[in-house]
Amino acid sequence: MFRFLPFALLICLTALAPAYGENWPQWRGPTSNGVAPAGSYPTEWSGEEHVAWKRKLPVSGSSTPAVWGELIFLTSAQGDENTLLCLNRDGQPQWETKLGAMRKGKHRKATSCNSSPVTDGQHVYAYFKSGDLACLDFDGKVIWQTNLQREFGEDTLWWDLGTSPVLTQRHVVIAVVQTGPSYIVAFDKQTGKLAWKRDRNLGAPVEAAQTYATPIVVEQDGKETLVVLGADHVTAHDAQDGSELWRVGGMNPKQDQYFRSISSPVSGTDIVVAPYARGSTVTAIKMGGQGDVTQSHVAWKKEDLGADVPTPIVMGNKLYICGDNGNRRGRLTCLELGTGEKLWELNLPRSRSSYSSSPILAGGKLYVTREDGVTFVVDPGETPQVVAENRLADEFTAATPVFTNGQILIRTFGHLYCIR
Repeated sequence: MFRFLPFALLICLTALAPAYGENWPQWRGPTSNGVAPAGSYPTEWSGEEHVAWKRKLPVSGSSTPAVWGELIFLTSAQGDENTLLCLNRDGQPQWETKLGAMRKGKHRKATSCNSSPVTDGQHVYAYFKSGDLACLDFDGKVIWQTNLQREFGEDTLWWDLGTSPVLTQRHVVIAVVQTGPSYIVAFDKQTGKLAWKRDRNLGAPVEAAQTYATPIVVEQDGKETLVVLGADHVTAHDAQDGSELWRVGGMNPKQDQYFRSISSPVSGTDIVVAPYARGSTVTAIKMGGQGDVTQSHVAWKKEDLGADVPTPIVMGNKLYICGDNGNRRGRLTCLELGTGEKLWELNLPRSRSSYSSSPILAGGKLYVTREDGVTFVVDPGETPQVVAENRLADEFTAATPVFTNGQILIRTFGHLYCIR
């Protein structure tokens, strides 16, 4: 373990409450559906107002922090090495641990550390573009570490690895969906021993075979199930051994060569929602069945609607989508989850900037962060409207905000902000 170096200036503007009972263990929140824990959250701020603290980061990054108790975990880099950073809830550095040689990003939005860490409250798991996957305790000690690319073959993605690890009861799971050999792999959470590895080669053409999406863990018929989106399919797998339970194809009927997927699936009661086709379609799938259930389990499909990068929100029987392509950029759409009926649409103020962060529903409001550091707060009531427009000047962000204990953590390329 390497102790945290004093790499930044902490700006402390307000006192913080001592209660840290709520957690944000993974990038889409406690239930992976983009919904924050119950509570009241700030709706107005700027780069100076209502900023509890601001921590300068050593390197640009797109990953979302994970929060457990009093600790904040963040993937980053120090020099040429992958690094997991740990801060406390006052923004004070606790430790940093270096986890292998960094592999630089290719795209302006992406870096060596796009994947978000995940924690189960005992350990924290971090994954990097280099293929390094590590399990650490809350003191920063490495419990085990492996490298997927050394073990199973080099990354063949055209751009920068973006999928994050997910946790099941027994395993930490990574989906590697790319041109060439693709697979899903699970490691024992405690020991790092390989638990299972399943090939997932579905014949999608060229770049369409690649995904930057993150799987989700759901319960199906009382069984822990992994749902994976990418390569023109949604597949479901038994979390115990990775065996495929069912699949839905037909998401790329014209075999477009460039339908790589970034937005991740999201689930509600018995339904998985799959954005696809670079934000041009969204498909709702009834979970269950065996084998290829394309003909029987597609509940509905919408054309000319969807999200390329931001992952939608599911809350109850409502689905919220933030469009980010063409004339759909900045368009919020609310659908009834079960039927796909459009309930309302709202166009956010136009800008040259797009949306890479995923929207969050917190305190009854929708929070949508644009790449230029502007966060819109939307009241999704009977007459949806923007109630606040909050700007962090001269900041670029692709990370999804974190909401816990009445506070909002926003990672930009330069800083980590705590809004209160």
